[in-house]
Formats: sequence, C-alpha cells, structure tokens
Amino acid sequence: MEISELRALLTPEGLKALDELGPVDEIADVARIVSRLRASGHSPELVSAVVGQARLRAKARGKFGDFAARMLFTRAGLEQATRLNVAARHAQRLRRVGITRVADLGCGIGGDALAFAGAGLDVIAVDADEVTAAIAAYNLAPFGDSAVVTHGTAEAHVPADGDETQAIWMDPARRTAGHSETRRVSSDDYSPPLDWAFDVASRTSTGIKLGPGHDRDSLPVDAEAQWVSAEGSVVELVLWTRALARDGIRRSALVIRGERSHELTAGADAEDEPVRELGAFLHEPDGAVIRARLIGDVARSLDAGMLDERIAYLTSDTALTSPFVQSFRVRETMPANPKAISAVLKANDVGSLEIKKRGMDIDPAAFRKKLTLRGDQAATLILTRIGDQRRAILADRVPAAE
Repeated sequence: MEISELRALLTPEGLKALDELGPVDEIADVARIVSRLRASGHSPELVSAVVGQARLRAKARGKFGDFAARMLFTRAGLEQATRLNVAARHAQRLRRVGITRVADLGCGIGGDALAFAGAGLDVIAVDADEVTAAIAAYNLAPFGDSAVVTHGTAEAHVPADGDETQAIWMDPARRTAGHSETRRVSSDDYSPPLDWAFDVASRTSTGIKLGPGHDRDSLPVDAEAQWVSAEGSVVELVLWTRALARDGIRRSALVIRGERSHELTAGADAEDEPVRELGAFLHEPDGAVIRARLIGDVARSLDAGMLDERIAYLTSDTALTSPFVQSFRVRETMPANPKAISAVLKANDVGSLEIKKRGMDIDPAAFRKKLTLRGDQAATLILTRIGDQRRAILADRVPAAE
C-alpha cells in the first residue's frame, strides 16, 4: 500500500466505505465494486485502498477470525503475521514468567502485539516501515496508552538490560520474495540481522520468531527452540531465551488444533527408533515433531519403529494413537504403480481416495488421473519408499487422539 492510499483510507469517508463494503471474497467481484465506488465519486486512491483492504480482510479471517473485520493490513504484513491463537500462546508464556512489559521490535501489522496487549501487557511496538507502523497503530488503537506504536528501527529501540519484568519480541522481516511458512531460509534472509538479534536475546529475555525451515545449525545453543504447527501446518519456529526458556528444554513441538494444544519437549534431539517391517498401523508425525527431531520420542510412546530410516513414517502393531501423529490402519500394500493400485482399489470398492506421499517424486494430482476409481468406499493411499522399493499402502484414517 502506498502512503497516499493509506491517507485516503484513514479518513471518515474511507473507513465508512470500507466498513460498508465488508470483506470481498471473490476476485471476480472486484471490477464491479471498483466501478460502483468510482461512480459514487470516490477518488482513485481511496477506491484502491478500500477494495484492497476488503480483499485482505477476507483473507485474514483464517488468521484473525472475527477480529479481521476491524483491522487493516498490508499484503506482506498479513503473510508474515502470527495467527491469533498462536500469538495468544506467546503472550501466555510471557505472563507465566512475570513479564509485564514487552518491546515488539518489528511489529508488522501488530498481530503479536494484539495478543500481548489483550493479555494485559504493556506494549511498545516498533516497525521500520512507515505504512506498516501506521497500520499497526490503527490495529492497536483500542488498547489506548497500553499499546504504543513507533516508526523506527529495531536497533534504535532496544530497552535497557536488567529489568526482569521486561521482555523483547522480534519477528525479523524476510527480505526474500516468495516467502512461505515452510520454505527453508537462512540468516541472510532477515532484517534486522539475526546475529544482532541473537546477541540482544543473550542479554534480555526474548522470543524470536523465525521460519520453521530455518537452518538448525545456526540456532543459539542456549535457547529453547519451539516448532509450532496449527491445524496441521508448521507455521513457525520460536527461539526463547533467558527467563522465557524453560529449564532443561531445548527442543519443543507445539501442536495446536482448534482450542486444544499438545506439546512434546526434550533436552535435545531424540534418537530415532530402529526400522521395523510395516505393521497393522502407519503413523505420520506432525510436521512440528519432524522439525524438532522428536520422532523417536513419539515412536516410543506408540511402541512403534521407523518404516524407513530416511523417511518420517512410523509403524506399529498396536492401536495406540497420539496427538503428535495421524494414524492409519493398514488395509493392503502393493507396488507403487497405477495398474497394481487400480486393481486393489477395485477389489476394495474405493471411489474416493486421499493420496499422501513421502520419499517419492510424484505429483498426487497427476498420479490420481492414472487410477481407476469406481466404488462407494473412501480410503487413503500412501506412496512411499521402504528400503529400495517404491510401495503403495492402502489405509484408513484413525480418528485423531484428543
């Protein structure tokens, strides 16, 4: 968003037009809406800003729920913003160790700052981009003086050391284009520089949000590294230092589904269990567990072993389930070729098929077109390598553990 569009939007006329329009879900509606707003006499800058925000509000509902209807966004800010239910857990950690004030250095549109302020913390939020800082100020306005937004650099707003009730939160901006929540990134992709951020974190209780694919070898050895998944997707890696790092914990996998959350913790990477032959059940570890390298701990809780030492599937003969895996009851195995699979699908009356794959360079959508699907039953097809063989496993999902 350009500053001219923001100025047009932050007027009584602009905000009224935005609220009256509501979220715009379909891009096909944009041209019609633009024509209607222009015919009503609104300026091009205001129309562009209003329609853009209406589209972003629609996209933001997945992260912010009903709160999105009163927030403003930038495209990049929304992409990097923390989901509200995840940010709430960040705030809870700060509250649990007695933090009362937090400096959010690189606040973006204010996603985490909203959760901090909502939890009763005093917030100083800083962002280097003028438009983004203004949008954060708008989003945090309901909290009044308890949430103050400043336009400036993180480096210039580090609070003084020594206050045990003060913490720092940093969500360094990714410099690279095409950022996604799972793409592998390096230290050079961030601003402010991670070396600087890690140095600050070594002196003050700090949480640093990174992409979940960040290079593990570059992580500070004295920080707690927590990988977080929400609704089945790994969304972030957070480094916690000093008072915010829990004693004896250096690896954590936090799995959030709806209002429920489950956490697996350890003092170091877990040793994998040995490989065993495919049993009655196959288990797919949550992505946060895989990233945290705690697959071995989950395997032991399920009396399971690795299906293949290079691939993150577990197998067992017992019907145990876990919130850290999706479990499947195995029906049948076969070579991973369409002819063999189609014969098994026909014999099992399968007409609705979920396809999962790991360890095989296959496009599931393209592979589906090669299969014969006729029947009334539903099943899951898992394509993977077991040793030097490409295998297909027909299975049924086991209800997730609570």
